Amino acid sequence: MTARRLGVVLRRLVGFEAAGLASLWLWVRRRRHDVPESATAVPYAGAVASTMVMFLVVSIVELVAVEILLRAIGAPDPLRHAILIVDAYGVLIALAVIAATVTRPHVIGPDEIRVRNAAFLDVRVPRRLVAEVRMVRNYNEQGTIRVDGDVLIVSAIAQTNLVVELAEPLRVVRPLGRLALVRTIRFFADDPKAALAAWSTDPVPATPVSRAAAPSAPTAGGRAQGRTPGS
Repeated sequence: MTARRLGVVLRRLVGFEAAGLASLWLWVRRRRHDVPESATAVPYAGAVASTMVMFLVVSIVELVAVEILLRAIGAPDPLRHAILIVDAYGVLIALAVIAATVTRPHVIGPDEIRVRNAAFLDVRVPRRLVAEVRMVRNYNEQGTIRVDGDVLIVSAIAQTNLVVELAEPLRVVRPLGRLALVRTIRFFADDPKAALAAWSTDPVPATPVSRAAAPSAPTAGGRAQGRTPGS
């Protein structure tokens, strides 16, 4: 990994943490991030809530157990405090991920479809590029965020249930900063029928772009898109 690439990855990771911590404040205030009044929020947190809460509980139990163990063996206070801070920060980050998942839903608006995954992915698909949106259930997706050929997959507990077909390739930025061109996006929504209804009832029609009119692929907006760690 080059120094430049390492710098990009580190900036992405810091950005994830900052966005997650900001999401905690939104969660406390029962607000959502960047969902206009003219748009429809499409949650996906319901499918992963139990898994995330279980992970949070395990983190808290580990923190308490390690603290009890260190006290029992008479570990020096500086060591005990350092480990406690690290474990407590881990619990905070777990809370931040849960908050980001809740406060950053997918969004269907008059001008775009926005596919998100917590603070890690935010792909904005202009309505003019959308050729079709349909419901197709898949139960064997691999990974939470990945690109397979020209297909972007954003799953929840190995599931997707909505497919967006594009009229032209869309350039997306993966979570760790790499780029990919995609023609299809598969993602998960807690209520895919409601998402389809929001798309169908929107007064602005989808107008596919001809290849002659758009020779270059647009770039999806958003802050953190891409591969899961290891991408």
